[in-house]
Amino acid sequence: MKNLRILFMLLIATVAGLSAVMLASRWLLQQGSNGITKVAVAAADISLGQQITPEAVKLVDWPAASLPPGVVQDAASLSGRVTKASLTRGEPVLESKLTPAGTKGGLSAVIANGKRAITVRVNDVVGVAGFALPGSFVDIIVNTQKDKEGKPSAERTDQSISKIVLEKILVLAVAQEVNRDETKPKVVNAVTLEVSPDEAEKLDLARSVGTLSLVLRNQMDPRPAETAGATKNSLLKEPVIAAAAPVTKTVQVVRHVAAKAFAGTCIGVISGTQHNQECF
Repeated sequence: MKNLRILFMLLIATVAGLSAVMLASRWLLQQGSNGITKVAVAAADISLGQQITPEAVKLVDWPAASLPPGVVQDAASLSGRVTKASLTRGEPVLESKLTPAGTKGGLSAVIANGKRAITVRVNDVVGVAGFALPGSFVDIIVNTQKDKEGKPSAERTDQSISKIVLEKILVLAVAQEVNRDETKPKVVNAVTLEVSPDEAEKLDLARSVGTLSLVLRNQMDPRPAETAGATKNSLLKEPVIAAAAPVTKTVQVVRHVAAKAFAGTCIGVISGTQHNQECF
């Protein structure tokens, strides 16, 4: 009897354990199916400005409680869309990384609203030894001749000056490359910059009146550069000679008026045929 009671208790415990496992498994499956959703991710690396093809994305399971904001869940809606930021394999496709629907691929797709793209010729020095890569920010310096004001054109002497004319300009592309993921420097002969229409006019004038140089700057530094430009005098720290003030000479004309007062008696003198008068 004692052994039967022990076996009965073990049987009851086994049945209760199996029931608990089955209930727990069913609950986990229900919770899992309710907490998982499908999201679109990149099936391969997608470059900036590239049109998305159906083969470039796929749907994967993603926890519904940790969905990234703006994630795309319909892979079919991504066909033909253009990326304005590169995507790596397995990265969720976000609406913030896509251009508006209907945009064609290429460099024009990544230009911000109200901006323009202009290309300037550079060399290994002007292009900051190839470190002016897509996605970096540069300042633009022009070296030109400055006219001395206040003199007739025939008497003016030109003075070289270097001045920052544009600040925090985004580099869109170097040569024909727009990929922003690479950090290896590239020496190219042309750099495409993103500017406003007003900045485009200034840049076009600057490259026609002098030579341009690019200055690489910190991407997180928003402070403007308050400079007056560098000239030969300021570079060599030559003393500035103040112009002498014109000396005005005042000529005073003093008029002396001599008043002669004649007093006394006048006598007429006759000498031969001459007649004179003398006063005393």
